[in-house]
Amino acid sequence: MNTNISLKHINKLAIPALISGVSEPILSLTDAAIVGNIAINATESLAAVGIVTTFMSMLIWVLGQTRSAISSIVSQYVGANKLEKIKNLPAQAIFIITSLSIIIIFTTYPFAKPIFKLYNASNLILDYSVIYYKIRVLGFPFTLFTIAVFGAFRGLQNTYYPMIIAIIGAATNIILDIILVYGIQGYLEPMNIEGAAYASVIAQILMAGFSAYFLLKKTKIPLKPSFPFNPEIKRFLLMILNLFIRTIALNVTLYYASAFATSYGAEYIAAYTIAINLWFLGAFIVDGYASAGNILSGKLYGKKAYSTLITLSNKLIKYGIAIGIILGLIGAIFYYPIGRVFTKEPEVLKAFYNVFWIVLAMQPLCTLAFIFDGIFKGLGKMKYLRNVLLFSTFLIFIPILFWLDSLGYKLYAIFIALTFWIVARGIPLIIKFRKIFMPLAQNN
Repeated sequence: MNTNISLKHINKLAIPALISGVSEPILSLTDAAIVGNIAINATESLAAVGIVTTFMSMLIWVLGQTRSAISSIVSQYVGANKLEKIKNLPAQAIFIITSLSIIIIFTTYPFAKPIFKLYNASNLILDYSVIYYKIRVLGFPFTLFTIAVFGAFRGLQNTYYPMIIAIIGAATNIILDIILVYGIQGYLEPMNIEGAAYASVIAQILMAGFSAYFLLKKTKIPLKPSFPFNPEIKRFLLMILNLFIRTIALNVTLYYASAFATSYGAEYIAAYTIAINLWFLGAFIVDGYASAGNILSGKLYGKKAYSTLITLSNKLIKYGIAIGIILGLIGAIFYYPIGRVFTKEPEVLKAFYNVFWIVLAMQPLCTLAFIFDGIFKGLGKMKYLRNVLLFSTFLIFIPILFWLDSLGYKLYAIFIALTFWIVARGIPLIIKFRKIFMPLAQNN
């Protein structure tokens, strides 16, 4: 049976994947928006939510790589029509990652105060950070469970159920945030920041419950771990290790970018914050198509359909460039209004407008890099992804940043270095992909 790689089918996978990807960010953004409007100590509460969210996001970013590893292995076995051989793998992977999350709870819970002191939290902000974290972290195993199940669904070429689960979780969180944070007069006292934390945990538990339900009812994959370990568990753990190292390199890039922006002064860090979050938005929009590349490339690789794999990559290159150009044009049309959405400070706006054009010009390059990231994850080539990011971070981004900073380029230095970083991530992946699969496609 031929694998459908039409634009319609790619969108059928990409758009639900894009929506399902927002589940965790929506929980955090909703908490921030609701808490920022409470009657008592709103500023301190909002700061605490921001600090804890940063720490939690880092943990989820690192450990959530299980989704890509599970998706890669499952999709390859689907393509080879040998799913029976790894039916017990997702349950074992989920068992490992949720066990690790419980260990993280036990090791961070007693040390919440010292952890958030490292984020320069003090006084009331520190107290609120500890309160919020000690509740919010209880939902951590459920989040990782859900992410892992999403990986299994992706491997099965299904992004519909993860989308439904994500919508349920986000809607539940919004409703509970309003009820628990503000309270109901005569029935429930306002719980303020604690209410936001409980709302998130309940939403995470609900998402995990629906994830288990849909996986058991709609697939043949069991959730009860059975032993001995599947032979593929070794490859799964190796993928996770490589992705873990890669994520550290990614965080090094973001750390240096943020640290340099902070050193330039308040208006520069504010402008950088706006620009980098818009850059993240572009990455998030294209992530759905990177997910489609991940899902389809794994299946085609498993089927040994190398010529179709080349065709898929060519289509995704065209779609990626088109999406990048569209994002760039939208940003150019609304160039000045976009800045004013975030701030009215003239100095911040000036610094932002000076570099926003670089963010927009980068978009087509970013889409190519992210899409081929997805393809290589689907192929299970995590070692090469690791090496490319180590190279682009330590041999491209950091040297260029330090050099341009020494010339006094400030925010220009950061975003020019990021542009070269993206190029150094994308081009080697495209070259490597063609070097591996062009000869195989000719012999197909």
